Amino acid sequence: GSIQPVADEKTLEALIAHRYEVMAGFARELRRAGRAEVEVLKAKKADISVLRAANRWLHRDDDKVPATARTHIAQARAEHPVLDKMVVMREELRQMWLSTNASREQLAADLQAWCHRAEESGISALREFSMKLRSARA
Repeated sequence: GSIQPVADEKTLEALIAHRYEVMAGFARELRRAGRAEVEVLKAKKADISVLRAANRWLHRDDDKVPATARTHIAQARAEHPVLDKMVVMREELRQMWLSTNASREQLAADLQAWCHRAEESGISALREFSMKLRSARA
């Protein structure tokens, strides 16, 4: 469909209805961003072991991440602002269908704000993902 100027309740419905596909799509972007960061480190002849270990888990829900991986993730996020931002945004997106007590208007407004931040983030993966989301319909 065409990209809507702003995310609205229809976008929210699509997000909730297709949340598994949406999160799978986000995971792909996050993995791609992770690989790009690995290439940057390789070019600098820097150690990629921590980032590589973290990349396996960055796109997973926090409660699925084993304790052993948490230190790697924390370190990778501290050293790679792009990945940190994407992880934060992913969790915010996930919270939208978990907040059952929020009104639809509130969630639609949250989603609109989320899309705006994604598109202003300077991270192309986030911008493209948000634009794809705004064109979604349930």
